[in-house]
Amino acid sequence: MADTDFEARLLAIELRNRRVEENKNWETSWMRRGSVAILTYASIVCYHIAIGADNILIISVVPVLGFIASTLSLQFIRSLFDKRKHEGK
Repeated sequence: MADTDFEARLLAIELRNRRVEENKNWETSWMRRGSVAILTYASIVCYHIAIGADNILIISVVPVLGFIASTLSLQFIRSLFDKRKHEGK
């Protein structure tokens, strides 16, 4: 009985790890980044249309570029964080 319980727990852990890995893959994927960028751009364009802004298509790019820059720099910042964390040990 103990072996069966152990195997069930091990299987549950492996399934959880697979889900976590899939979530991590999605979080760092270009598909997600592109989707967020497009949806952000579309919502900002709608907002600028609603408030009657000029040069809507151009000024709406600024938040999207900020988002893309932040996602690209986060990997570098994370590596600095990990390096510092390991040096402290």
